[in-house]
Amino acid sequence: MRFNMRELFEFLEPLGKSAVFRFAVILLVTDTFFGILRAIREKRFNSCVGIDGAIRKAGMLVSLVLFFCMDLVLQINLIGFVPEQIRAASGLEKAGIMEFFALIYCMYEIVSVLKNMALAGLPVKKIWMKLKEWLKQNTGEISELPDEEESHDGK
Repeated sequence: MRFNMRELFEFLEPLGKSAVFRFAVILLVTDTFFGILRAIREKRFNSCVGIDGAIRKAGMLVSLVLFFCMDLVLQINLIGFVPEQIRAASGLEKAGIMEFFALIYCMYEIVSVLKNMALAGLPVKKIWMKLKEWLKQNTGEISELPDEEESHDGK
């Protein structure tokens, strides 16, 4: 059996057309960028820049590809688990396993991007506070966000 790259790309073409998948990839790249800025500022590696961050990001991408393959076989629609606000903003009418996890990864990466922006010294304190409050109300979990003293400038 011979491996054919063209067939692989044709098989994965619908994945590349998914707006949720593309948004997740953009957030992964953005998080890495601000993680690099943070690492430069702190003069040390952090959770986004280094082997741990690379493994986490690669794991997210590979899992999305595998979830896409599962969706081709299982045809599960998880749109009922996606909040109406996110459905409206994303234009999703159907959410397979890949879209569902991509949305979760997007939320995680948005938090990580804001954390890296704050720790890199960018003035995002107001966004921070709103996000902290939203996470506290909706998940009870705010461990990913830096404390006031963790943020260098407190901005």
